[in-house]
Amino acid sequence: MITAKDLTLEEKFLLLTGRDMWRLTNANGKLPEIFMCDGPSGLRMEILDENGEKTGTIPATAMPTISQLANSWNRETVYLNGKTIADEYVEHGAHINLAPGVNIKRSPLCGRNFEYFSEDPYLAGALSYEYIKGVQDKGIGTSLKHFCANNKESYRVSASSEVDERTLREIYLTPFEMALKAKPWTVMCSYNLINGVYASENKKLLKKVLRDEFGFNGVIMSDWGAVGNRYKALKATLDLQMPYHRCALPELKDAYEKGLITDEEIDYCVNNIIDLIYKCHSQNTKVEYTKEQRHQNAVEIAKEGVVMLKNDNDLLPIKGKKVMVVTADGPIPRIGGTGSANVSADFKFIKLCDLLQEKDPTGSYNPVYTLNPIYTQCAEVDAVLITCFAEAEGEAYDRTSLQISKFAIECIEEISKHNKNIILLVYAGSAIETGDWIDKVSSLIYCGYGGEGIDQALASIITGEVSPSGKLAETFPVSLDQASCKFNQINGFLEDYSEKLMVGYRYYDTYNKQVGFPFGYGLSYAKFEYSDMQIKKLGDTDFEVSYTITNTSKVDAKEVSQLYVKHILPRVIRPEKELKGFSKDLIKAGESKRITLKLDFRSFAYYNVSLDAWHVENATYEIMVGASSRDIKLTQKIKIERADETQNSTYTHIIGS
Repeated sequence: MITAKDLTLEEKFLLLTGRDMWRLTNANGKLPEIFMCDGPSGLRMEILDENGEKTGTIPATAMPTISQLANSWNRETVYLNGKTIADEYVEHGAHINLAPGVNIKRSPLCGRNFEYFSEDPYLAGALSYEYIKGVQDKGIGTSLKHFCANNKESYRVSASSEVDERTLREIYLTPFEMALKAKPWTVMCSYNLINGVYASENKKLLKKVLRDEFGFNGVIMSDWGAVGNRYKALKATLDLQMPYHRCALPELKDAYEKGLITDEEIDYCVNNIIDLIYKCHSQNTKVEYTKEQRHQNAVEIAKEGVVMLKNDNDLLPIKGKKVMVVTADGPIPRIGGTGSANVSADFKFIKLCDLLQEKDPTGSYNPVYTLNPIYTQCAEVDAVLITCFAEAEGEAYDRTSLQISKFAIECIEEISKHNKNIILLVYAGSAIETGDWIDKVSSLIYCGYGGEGIDQALASIITGEVSPSGKLAETFPVSLDQASCKFNQINGFLEDYSEKLMVGYRYYDTYNKQVGFPFGYGLSYAKFEYSDMQIKKLGDTDFEVSYTITNTSKVDAKEVSQLYVKHILPRVIRPEKELKGFSKDLIKAGESKRITLKLDFRSFAYYNVSLDAWHVENATYEIMVGASSRDIKLTQKIKIERADETQNSTYTHIIGS
């Protein structure tokens, strides 16, 4: 087995940067090659010629986006998604999936929000853990990204994320810390600066936090083109610069000759890369799912993340009715965003009206392709189903609006004058605003970016074959003007995180702001009742919370229940409530299920910057179980009473001194 001592200095330097866009050097034949591919939503493998030039892209299964996985709140679903994607890496000889992204949805405008899990660090961390496990249990590596505080696309290579230490720890680093428990083979640094230092050169974050505190011992690689100076990144323990860059070798040579980098620093990074290469080639990989099974997995996973936001008078499910289908923005669904997450779907799309007709032969689903007949015919049908898109989302740019298309709004306005039974389906990867038209639709389904199987999933939900069970992993603001954060850029180079901890529902709930739809919200065809909450103390800061959910309807369905913690009288600023647990459970009609979740030290802790440590105050806390952040069903208070030496002094200790 080759190690750094078996390579020449130049071979080491060449190993510290890519051979080309996706491969590493083989060190003059001393090492096997590895191939990396984008893949948060499925394999995006470029076909390269012998010179490393792109000649095409391999077709693959377009899986639901990470935002869709988050809306599922389903650990098993996310794990299956990882396994399914990994199969195509095995099939095509790729070794590392450059995903998942756990960056926080700080603003609904971020162009890559569809690639990220949530505005909440706990949910993002818990689900990214499952994604990583799913991929790596199949012998394919992952790359946890983008480390860190990368929350916008515009000016991403020049903007400095100006964020205080406590906010960085509690909001932006926590999902990485949780995901690292799944032991991803690599971590990818972001483009941006953090408090004035580029992520690729930020020794505090890469060495002190990621390696020393979080215990990461794999390869730290750059995002593609995120390294400004190769030797400065090496000093920060960034192992691998991607892709190939002509300046890397001379920068390293010059720094070595000047004594700015040592053999020890070089060999440390080289050995990390060599270990990764051998790990990639030592896996016992095999394909588990056929092409057809992978597609069916995509359909089943998409079902879990579809969110029903409105359903007046139980219009849905609809069956045996005459329905007009208006594809306002075209008959092909928008299944994902653009950029490195784009997948060349290996699937022939079937029109939604045909899928609905197949699920419901007793009904009549008639498409309308031209504008004029829509308004004259719509009064003659039982319901009008409209599909539409929001503003396109993708890498390297941010959205400017949260609105759906202008033509879709026009359709809603005109059709509502003749038919009140409007079912609106919105394909989008992040939050939308609904205030201008929400009162004119009876049913609203947020489809998300559900991959190639989304319309098949929707057909099952619309016709009642399966109940919708997704819930929002991000808050939908009433309007963009009332969003918790719209970006706060100063002079083109500084992004001021002035909202601090108050991101997403933490802001809306703490300051009692009106929202379009709250975090954790989603409707079902079933009705659920919550009861009998009990809390068992297991240790100083360890508790077991149990409660019962009863399905009082005649429909089998899944329910996502959420566990929040509130510090009653904190001595530092804390949000109104914070998510610390969740469960998604199938509960059959008329049956009850007992749910048990656990809380631990971190469930109650905040990051104390004076102590440079997580700290739990002795205090009263409220434990809340709900169907969303705004729909709390059960509450109970507990007291934490730790040893006095773990606590800071209070004013009662100094009165009279």
